[in-house]
Amino acid sequence: MFRKLYSIGLSIFFLSVNCSAQTGSTTLQGIHKIRHVIIIMQENRSFDSYFGTFPGADGLPTKDGAFTVCNPDLRTGQCMSPYHDTNDVNGGGPHVAASSMRDIDNGRMDGFVIQAQKGRKGCSVAADPACTNSREPDVMGYHDGRDIPNYWAYARAFVLQDHMFEPNASWSLPAHLYELSAWSAYCTKHDDPKSCSNELDAPGLPADYAYRNQFSGTRDVPQGTDPIYAWTDLTYLLHKYHVTWGYYVIPGGPGCKGDARSERFCTPEIWNPLPYFDTVKDDGDLSRIQSLDNFYEQARNGTLPSVSWIAPAFAVSEHPPAPVSAGQSWVTGLINAVMQGPDWKDTAIFLAWDDWGGFYDHEVPPVVDQNGYGLRVPAMIISPYAKPHYIDRQILSFDAYLKFIEDDFLGGLRLNPKTDGRPDPRPTVREDVSILGDLTKDFDFNQAPLPVLILSTHPSTDLMVSQPAVSK
Repeated sequence: MFRKLYSIGLSIFFLSVNCSAQTGSTTLQGIHKIRHVIIIMQENRSFDSYFGTFPGADGLPTKDGAFTVCNPDLRTGQCMSPYHDTNDVNGGGPHVAASSMRDIDNGRMDGFVIQAQKGRKGCSVAADPACTNSREPDVMGYHDGRDIPNYWAYARAFVLQDHMFEPNASWSLPAHLYELSAWSAYCTKHDDPKSCSNELDAPGLPADYAYRNQFSGTRDVPQGTDPIYAWTDLTYLLHKYHVTWGYYVIPGGPGCKGDARSERFCTPEIWNPLPYFDTVKDDGDLSRIQSLDNFYEQARNGTLPSVSWIAPAFAVSEHPPAPVSAGQSWVTGLINAVMQGPDWKDTAIFLAWDDWGGFYDHEVPPVVDQNGYGLRVPAMIISPYAKPHYIDRQILSFDAYLKFIEDDFLGGLRLNPKTDGRPDPRPTVREDVSILGDLTKDFDFNQAPLPVLILSTHPSTDLMVSQPAVSK
């Protein structure tokens, strides 16, 4: 009876929203003024490494103008303090689950340099999360407005979130799974969500994933075999309730094949896990995973779907050793395209970085379950209804993105095994965790819409062309 009544209530909600949309956005109120959510997910930076010196933010601790934090250096026996790093290419450090635990070191936050010194070097694939991509550790280095002026300009004009935590204390693949489904799991049977069990590090790796050896001892599928993602992701609910969505990759299709040459210029499969979800295949939605060219065209024509996810190619991802400048230029082009199109007027862009990449952050992550939270990452909201010049201090994770989409387009329906019609054994309904902040507090839906902020895709910076990366 409850599910029947809930279904009737959702039907009334969707009818109301659809009718309002047809009569013009001025009739929509509150969160429903946002008709397009765009999530841009870059790679491998901590909050302190990008915004540690941003005015007013909870950044690198100082006293009398000097940093009060440091990390032990095995080579010198000294403690390495944060420093301004103007190198365009950075190295970072290991960032699997074990690395996260050692970096945090029971809240001492002093394992970053040691982990980078102990990390593998000369790896055949730069995106191997067990690697250090530089000869000398640079994890205590930070960038500022001289190096990443566009990112700082967005943070000044719109909303900077200084307590956004990676939802999982691990690397890229689980982070992207959380971005889409609020869980990371290993499954043994197709179309059987109950066959899935919690897995933080190796949740079924893509078929040709090239660097499995750091997960030795896991139950991962044999190389060359497609993983099974049978649990429930957000696209299942979007499809069920006729909410349009798109996942945009470079150059298109299901991604590219995790080798060093191809992944540089197209989206690696570990950043594009949707093709392996049973829900996407069963719903006939594989075509919604599409070329980024379509995003630019849809932005220009005002035909963007309600929900968009964008994943980069390695070359523009900011994942070490990809240049910072290349990622900033690419992201700026995406945001410019949206701002110059008809859909800007009712859009919210959520910009974040998927994990910390081994870079230092001083904030101890809260614990919500056995999977996270992980370390802080940079995050912003860019929207005509975003509060201007605002720093959000709420505790957040990517689960807040799902919650916002569910509240905006799904009447508050959650990825909850008890209510979503497709039960799986996830340990936590992440959208309902009590400490999770509410993104609606980052908006003022009664304000005059903010103007566009069109920025140069090649701004002047202090970044220096450098080659700290270990040769392959």
